[in-house]
Amino acid sequence: MSTVGRRTSTPKELVRAADRVSFLYLDRCVVNRDSNAITATDERGTVHIPAAAVGVLLLGPGTTITHQAIALMSDSGSTVVWVGELRVHYYAHGASLARTSRLIQAQAEAVTNSRSRLRVARTMYTIRFPDEDVSELTMQQLRVREGTRVRRIYREHAERTGVEWTGRSYDRTDWDTANPINQALSAANSALYGIVHSVIVALGRSPALGFVHTGHYRSFVYDIADLYKAELTIPAAFDIAAGTSLDIAAETRRHVRDALHDGKLLQRCARDIQGLLLGEETSGMDNYEYFEIDTIASLWDDRHDPVPGGVSYGDGA
Repeated sequence: MSTVGRRTSTPKELVRAADRVSFLYLDRCVVNRDSNAITATDERGTVHIPAAAVGVLLLGPGTTITHQAIALMSDSGSTVVWVGELRVHYYAHGASLARTSRLIQAQAEAVTNSRSRLRVARTMYTIRFPDEDVSELTMQQLRVREGTRVRRIYREHAERTGVEWTGRSYDRTDWDTANPINQALSAANSALYGIVHSVIVALGRSPALGFVHTGHYRSFVYDIADLYKAELTIPAAFDIAAGTSLDIAAETRRHVRDALHDGKLLQRCARDIQGLLLGEETSGMDNYEYFEIDTIASLWDDRHDPVPGGVSYGDGA
């Protein structure tokens, strides 16, 4: 099916972001295009999926996608992310679902101003300490509070499972030297990082611009992942370490995969990122409404608000 000469969709013709399926995961199939739908074909048959109704298409192991399908997803204002099994690892992505720079600008503006950066960092800690007032704490005080919390969580799960806990210790270059619980924690956190990374790039945010973490290309990934470790990866790791698994890494990834899938982490992660960086702007906003298509860029002005693009200013100033 040739796409040469095909007219691209206009924003009004597309499904509103708030009305789309947020994320769709496919694996072990061939993804193609049939008119304005993408198709997923495996040994059981073919399923048609309206492309414009999908926010983010996640492609897992065993998938093959055609050029025509990718072109359709791009035209539909959707993004495609290549991930591991059930989103456990992030590998690469196509265009972001967002067609406005508002999201990345909000992140850049917040992280480059000390006051707003501290505000976002405090909000992240508020999520971890819902019953405490951290609005006046410094970053140093927050780090101490967080360190105490994490040590307590490790101790509680060690007592619950009977796993001996002597502290977090691992060597990235020598996996085998770590004890079972540290191997399980490393595998669980790696899975979580991949999932969070895929959400961040799908939302049009930068994985590198972190608020608590800094200096690494995944700083923001680590920021967001830390919000969920206490309830997701740490319990999972201790459960696996308490068992008799011969392949701790693989078993941990499967355990975390199922826990994250059942807990709808993708949607929750998207809402948390939205709230952290847009704050009060999101009050009363439908899910994913901030993805609405904006096809014409504005022009920056050093003295005024941005001016419309696509206009000739030859006879102006």
